[in-house]
Amino acid sequence: MNAKDLNTEQAILKAAKNVFVMKGMEGARMQEIADEAGINKALLHYYFRSKDKLFEAVFKEALFKLMPNLLDLMKKDLALFEKIKLFVENYINTINENPHIPAFIIHELNRNPERVAELIKSTGINPSFFVNQVYEEIEKGTIEPVNPFHLIVNMLAMCIFPFIARPILQYIIFNEDPKVYAAFIEQRKKEVSEFVINAIKKK
Repeated sequence: MNAKDLNTEQAILKAAKNVFVMKGMEGARMQEIADEAGINKALLHYYFRSKDKLFEAVFKEALFKLMPNLLDLMKKDLALFEKIKLFVENYINTINENPHIPAFIIHELNRNPERVAELIKSTGINPSFFVNQVYEEIEKGTIEPVNPFHLIVNMLAMCIFPFIARPILQYIIFNEDPKVYAAFIEQRKKEVSEFVINAIKKK
């Protein structure tokens, strides 16, 4: 693919992301996406033959912005508490840089959970490395007996909620001050890590 084609494809994906985030898969129209990208509809169909193919490309791009670093991190030979700290920091940083991802994924989970599950599986996600490490630490007596799957869900939920609830936090709790919200998100990395670690650390 030459530079011109690559630039056009990236412009289409960016435009499609904006339209899909606002209207979802069902509400989006190819003409709207073409207009947003500043191209004609025929050219849009040349790069992506259908809205379904375009949506899949946008969704996979969102997932692959989120997953690879986290997957690599889970496999690294690091102490569990260090891994939790890095996981939380990387997860929050990635979503902060791509704030459309949570709402986009949740919208499609409600619309077509089976398809979303298949797309997520295609990233190669495998929590077994982390799960096994948690069980090993339980055996060593360094952490309390805990269900590792609940632990993963708790970490994800605590990281993602401030982004899902951003309108409430930013415009009601933080008096519409984006700097205060940004500072809160930065502090959140430490707060979540410490909360999770203190919750499972052997007393």
